[in-house]
Amino acid sequence: MKPILQNLVEMTGHRDHLRLEVSVLSTLQSLSSIVQVRSLEVFTRDGELFMRPRTWMDNGQWMSAESEAATDPQAQAIAQIPALHECIESRAAHAIAMLGKGRHCMWLPVWMQDKVTTCLEVIQSRPFSSQKIDIITSVFHVYKNYQSLLDYSERDALTGLFNRKTFDEQFSRFTSPEASERQPIPSDSETIDDAAHQWLAVVDIDHFKQVNDRFGHLYGDEVLILVANILRSSFRSHDRIFRFGGEEFVVLLRSTSLSTAHKVFNRFRKNVEDYYFPQVGQVTVSVGFVSTANGSPVEILGQADQALYFAKENGRNQVRFYDDLVAEGHLQAKVSNDDVELF
Repeated sequence: MKPILQNLVEMTGHRDHLRLEVSVLSTLQSLSSIVQVRSLEVFTRDGELFMRPRTWMDNGQWMSAESEAATDPQAQAIAQIPALHECIESRAAHAIAMLGKGRHCMWLPVWMQDKVTTCLEVIQSRPFSSQKIDIITSVFHVYKNYQSLLDYSERDALTGLFNRKTFDEQFSRFTSPEASERQPIPSDSETIDDAAHQWLAVVDIDHFKQVNDRFGHLYGDEVLILVANILRSSFRSHDRIFRFGGEEFVVLLRSTSLSTAHKVFNRFRKNVEDYYFPQVGQVTVSVGFVSTANGSPVEILGQADQALYFAKENGRNQVRFYDDLVAEGHLQAKVSNDDVELF
């Protein structure tokens, strides 16, 4: 029992979802007879539930999936696993099935806002005893409760998006050397614009103050919630979306070429323009974006902000790229050193 308690103490000391997930998997892995533990990401494709490995151990090292879930070749339809499918359909706490000789599996779905987002998978070499099930489910409940606390502290209360407080950590991970190493290397036939980069966009709702003044803050809040929903549906699961406060949002777009980034941001802009907002009618957004390749979060945010405000001052309802505006002479690039930024 002592090792389990030590692992639980370590688990509740984390302030990051991925580290928390690795910690609960390590705790379960330490139990007797356990052969394998994994975290499975659950997602919808063509109206059907699928799952794919998200965190697992390989040669003694914990690995985490970085590719988009929908295109992962390891994705498997949950309908192909009757016990797990029935468990999710009936909203049961867990499912148990025998996979083969010496392989007994237990699945524990994680529900968030009436939707299964993750499933922990525990495989052991013998049937699960009632005592073993109690231990596993108890560890799982501690994990779920702490995950909910983390999620609450990281997210904006109104929209459910990540909040400003979590941006720095997410940005740091997003632009880490490890993330850059995972990007595909452009071939000789590719131009620099075709190479995959990380991008940061600042999104601002046009004339939002007029919405609040004319229709009231209740309808203003509804516009924010609906724009947040459009943001979620317009970007991939491994991109990151934040509400910075007021009517401003930030998007981190991963491993995409410049031409595709233009298309993706413009598609989102058009999705907002085409949406009918109850009572308010049409709403538009302006977007400024920049590569995250060079500079601190503050510098990059500042560049995206400059592009955004150029868009707002020159017609609104448009997407502008910072480097293009500098090349065209509309903006002047900042010169900076380690201590002082010069404008």
